[in-house]
Amino acid sequence: MTRMKTGIVGCGNISAIYLQNLAASEWIEVVALADRVLEKAEERAAEFGIATACTVEELMAIESIQLIINLTIPASHASVHLAAIEAGKHVYGEKPLAVSLEDARLILDEATKRNLTVGCAPDTFLGAGVSTARRAIEEGLIGRPVAGTAFMLGGGPEGWHTDPEFFYAYGGGPMFDMGPYYLSALVNLLGPIQRISSSTGIQIPDRVIGSGPKAGTPIAVQTPTHLAGTLDFAGGPIVTMIMSFDVRGATELPRMEIYGTAGTLSLPDPNFFGGDVRLRRAGSENWEVLPPVFESARNERGLGVEDMVKSIRENRRHRASGELAYHVLEAMHAFMHSSAESRHITLDSSYKVPAARHDSLKL
Repeated sequence: MTRMKTGIVGCGNISAIYLQNLAASEWIEVVALADRVLEKAEERAAEFGIATACTVEELMAIESIQLIINLTIPASHASVHLAAIEAGKHVYGEKPLAVSLEDARLILDEATKRNLTVGCAPDTFLGAGVSTARRAIEEGLIGRPVAGTAFMLGGGPEGWHTDPEFFYAYGGGPMFDMGPYYLSALVNLLGPIQRISSSTGIQIPDRVIGSGPKAGTPIAVQTPTHLAGTLDFAGGPIVTMIMSFDVRGATELPRMEIYGTAGTLSLPDPNFFGGDVRLRRAGSENWEVLPPVFESARNERGLGVEDMVKSIRENRRHRASGELAYHVLEAMHAFMHSSAESRHITLDSSYKVPAARHDSLKL
């Protein structure tokens, strides 16, 4: 089997785990790195033994590269995706698919015209945590799902991230940063979202960078930092969701729970691949830890792009897909519009969840 030759655009913090994991892939061979700051690409190339470090334009022109992995900041996702597609290459990127729905639709349409495949993180829902929960639901362990909760509450990344301004720009905030992990997991467990209602706000507008060379620099907050809403799923369940960078004290809220007619599932943090899934059956006073369908013991980022390459070779649908990412992006925008317009927002998109595969996708 010939591995698909791949180039990575964007050599920031998250590129290291992709390069580490993909080095062991039987399906993908990373042959070139690019960054708008060439020195970053050169440093990563030296660190991981990649032969070529170049500009983005030079990388797109390498004919042997069939796939681009886009690890740039959200504001650059659309332009890099479209450049890759124009160059005739498949593309997989970090979340979100794009900042605007219009750009995201253009990406998918242009890829379809050229018979190219688009994939998008997160791929954590392919890990043991969400996979185990999905099997439990499919086997009827909680009966019919009727409701759920999803909570991500923290104080924001400016305390540890040395260059955090983009988290607070348009297309950032807790919803666009962390929401994709929760929403992708929920859609894979419960099916497509039908409508959303929400309230959003900037509850703590004064932010200062806390570390690195920019420490002490004020941050201009341009996007909601606390979002609370209700998601109505097409299949019936109603989920309460809160995403916040405005909680600076402790919280005891769970990450995610799914409630059914016969019991409750408690899920681990969907930002990670593994973790215990707990079941409490109706009438029981005890929680039981479900045996995982397989083991996810580490940060396995890159599973989604490997599944995408395999799907291209096997002519099947992949799971961390552009279509899923578009549905999730529309849901995130619906949170914004619902609060601003004081109304429910019905989503135009839907998503047919692929059949479960309860086998590990080991890199």
